[in-house]
Amino acid sequence: MRIDDIRALLRARGAKPVHEDLVLRAWVNALPLDSGRRRPESFLPAQLRAELADVADELAALARVRSEHPGEDGSVRLLVDLADGQAVESVLLPRGGLCVSSQVGCAVGCVFCMTGREGLKRHVGSAEIVAQVAVARSRREVKKVVFMGMGEPAHNLDNVLDAIDLLGTAGGIGHKNLVFSTVGDPRVFERLPLGRVKPALALSLHTTRADLRARLLPRAPRIDPADLVELGEQYARATSYPIQYQWTLLEGVNDTDDELDAIARLLAGKYAVMNFIPFNAVDGLDFARPSWDRAEAMAKQLHQRGVLTKLRQSAGQDVDGGCGQLRARALGATGRAAA
Repeated sequence: MRIDDIRALLRARGAKPVHEDLVLRAWVNALPLDSGRRRPESFLPAQLRAELADVADELAALARVRSEHPGEDGSVRLLVDLADGQAVESVLLPRGGLCVSSQVGCAVGCVFCMTGREGLKRHVGSAEIVAQVAVARSRREVKKVVFMGMGEPAHNLDNVLDAIDLLGTAGGIGHKNLVFSTVGDPRVFERLPLGRVKPALALSLHTTRADLRARLLPRAPRIDPADLVELGEQYARATSYPIQYQWTLLEGVNDTDDELDAIARLLAGKYAVMNFIPFNAVDGLDFARPSWDRAEAMAKQLHQRGVLTKLRQSAGQDVDGGCGQLRARALGATGRAAA
């Protein structure tokens, strides 16, 4: 379901655009649908007032938490059921963050990702994306939303941008606190600058070598890493937000001194932040994470060479909650996904 479908549902109950906005604002902020400065009995149309409980039930059905998996780091991984029985993952992050999914599965096929092994099942509608935020806000404050869960947001661009627009307006989330993560589809650099809400951008880099990137991200667009960084730099300068470069550290693959030297050259003088994320172990995948000491040393060396670098722990590692793992375990328990 898309946000436009919700608006149509409200219009069928007598709502005008101002009433639609009122209900959507309440929903995305996890408030009662009749909340606001004006009393609903004097402001909402009579038919909508009479059927508001039904509307609330329909919105609640978009995303329901099947299971919660708290981590020692303060994160909570959520396995979320959609209305058709498919499931996605959301992650409540420390300090008011939330990671949401934009697709059921993913077509990029990153070889180190559980979601990539499953392939793409379907897109997540813009209303279903926002519903993940509403569900999270019913549990705790959400001040930042990152599109880094299941799926490649660029492959579901219309729905993701619709959700970002609502979250950055009615949802009250600062534009730089909406983070669009992508492997680097060219359409991203065409469409994102055109929106009234311009999110921050995170680019999944993972290596400076085009040949290795093609092996690690087999169905990502064939953009040379240097060209991808240049496109990112243009967006960063246009929005005044630094690009976040994502780099999953894989022992013996992309944690070498040669890669470190190449990163320093590639990002020299760029408006950028490098995020090193040690690999989150996944059963059946033939990769290992480097030692924490090695990861720390890499981050320190790169920082000393003028590239702002952060070493991040993937949320939920203590509960084996890497992206796609909760869904995979749930499918293993039930035998199959919903049709």
